[in-house]
Amino acid sequence: MDLFEDPPAPAPQGNQPEYTVSELSGAVKRVIEGEFGLVRVRGEVGRVSRPASGHLYYDLKDDRSVIAAITWKGQAGRLQVRPEEGMEVIVTGRMTTFPGQSKYQLIVEEVAPAGAGALMAMLEKRRVALAAEGLFDPGRKKAIPFLPGVIGVVTSPSGAVIRDILHRVRDRFPRHVLVWPVAVQGQACAPEVAAAIRGFNAIPEGGPVPRPDVIIVARGGGSLEDLWGFNEEIVVRAAAASRIPLISAVGHETDTTLIDYAADRRAPTPTAAAEMAVPVRLDLVAGVEGLGARAVRAVAQGVGARGQRLRDLGRALPRPETLTATAAQKLDLWAGRLGAALGMAAAKKRNAYQAKAGLVRPELLLGLVAHRRRDVAERARRLEAARDLRAERAGMRLQSLAARLEPALLRLRAGAERDLAKGAERLAGLAARLDAAPQAQRLRLAQRLEALDRTRLTLGYAETLKRGFAVVRGDGHVVTGKAAAERAAVLEIEFADGRVAVGGKRARRDEAGGGQGSLF
Repeated sequence: MDLFEDPPAPAPQGNQPEYTVSELSGAVKRVIEGEFGLVRVRGEVGRVSRPASGHLYYDLKDDRSVIAAITWKGQAGRLQVRPEEGMEVIVTGRMTTFPGQSKYQLIVEEVAPAGAGALMAMLEKRRVALAAEGLFDPGRKKAIPFLPGVIGVVTSPSGAVIRDILHRVRDRFPRHVLVWPVAVQGQACAPEVAAAIRGFNAIPEGGPVPRPDVIIVARGGGSLEDLWGFNEEIVVRAAAASRIPLISAVGHETDTTLIDYAADRRAPTPTAAAEMAVPVRLDLVAGVEGLGARAVRAVAQGVGARGQRLRDLGRALPRPETLTATAAQKLDLWAGRLGAALGMAAAKKRNAYQAKAGLVRPELLLGLVAHRRRDVAERARRLEAARDLRAERAGMRLQSLAARLEPALLRLRAGAERDLAKGAERLAGLAARLDAAPQAQRLRLAQRLEALDRTRLTLGYAETLKRGFAVVRGDGHVVTGKAAAERAAVLEIEFADGRVAVGGKRARRDEAGGGQGSLF
C-alpha cells in the first residue's frame, strides 16, 4: 500500500444513528426540561457568588450531592429571602442544562427557608457577630428626651401603625411629627429603613426642615419572614450609628428583631413607642398644680415657723436700755476727759514746732540755694558737652556718607551711559531693519506674484492648446457637444498659434444640395 494514500474509512458498527455534539446536547436538554419542568428542592446553600451582572450563582447540596443553582437578575430582586452560605432552604424552579460546560443546573424562581429553625439559626449567628462588634453594648445607648419637640417616624404611610402613633401622640401631648415613608416588608424594606434613619440624622439643626429629637421605627406584627427586613445588617448598623435617640417598635410584644438590640429603647408595640416618646400632658399639668400647692403650703409653714422662732428668740433677748447703758456711761466718761487731752496735745505740738523753727536761719536757706545753683550749672555744662559731642559725631558720619556718595554717583552715571549707548545701538539696528523691511516685503510679494502668474499660465488653457488640443466656438460661444455644433451658424477653431473659421449650418446645407463645399 502507498504510504501517501488516505486510510480506508472505518466500517459502520451496527445500525446506531450518529449524533453531532450539539444534537446530543440538545436532546439531553429537552429530556431534562421535559421531565423536570417545575421542581422543589431542599438543600443547604453552598458557595454564593454575586457578580456585577446582578445574577446569583450558588450551590445546593446535601451530604452526598451538589446541584448548581442560578437566579437571574430580574428574579433576584423579588426574592423574599436571599440565599446565604450555610442556610437550609427549599427552592422552586426548573431544571435545564448548560451545553457550554456539559452540566445541568437549576433555574431558581423562589427561595424559602426550610422551617423557622434555619432562619432562627441564621438570625442567632448574625446577632452574635454584631454583638461581638459592640453594636448592642448598653454603654452606646442614649437617653430618650423627656419632651421632644419633633418626633421622626419611619414606617409605612398606609398602614394602621402610623395612625395609632399619631392618635396616641395627639391624645397624650401633641407634638410635631415627621413621617418618612418606607416599605416595611419585602426586598426594599432594609435599604429604605436604613436610608430613612440616615436621612433623619443628616437633617441640619436650625434648617428649614426641623430635626427630630427622637426617632421611632415602627411596624405591625407578622411572621419571622415578614419582619426579616429589620434583621438585616444594614438596618442594625444604621440604628447603632444614629446620633438621634431611636425607639424600636417592630412587631408585637413577643416579636424580637435585631434592630431591637441596636435601638436605644425597645417598645412592645407602636402605641407603646408613642407613649415612651411623650408624657401625658394632663398628668404633667396636674403634677405642676400639685407641686405649686405644695410649694405654697411649704412657704406658708416656713414663714409661720420662722416667725414663731423669731418671737421665741425675742423673748430671750435683754432690753435695749440694758445693752446701751454701759456704753453710754463710757461715752460720758471719755467726753469729760476729751477737752483736757486736746489742750495738752496742742501744747506738745506747739513746743515741738518752736524748737524746729529756731533751727531754720537765713544762712541755711542761702547755702541751700547756692548748692542748687551749682548743681544746675554742672548739669548745663554736661549737657553742652554732650550736645557738642553728638554734633561732632553727626558731622563725621555726614562726611563719610558724602565721600561714599560721589563714587556711587560716578558708577550710576557710567552705567547710565553704557545703557544709553546700548539703547542707541539697538535703536540703530531696529532702524536699519525698519528701512530694509519694506524692500524685502516688496521683493517677497513680487516673487509670490511671479510664481502665481506662472501657475496661472501653467493651468490656463493656452498651455493645453500647445499640447495639440483646440477650442471650438460656435456663434461666439464655446461648443462642447455635437448638437451645439450643428445648431451654430458659424464655427471657429482656436489653435495654439491662431484661430480658423469653418462653415456652420450653411456649409452643411450646401453639402446636402450637392455642392462642393469643404470643411475649411
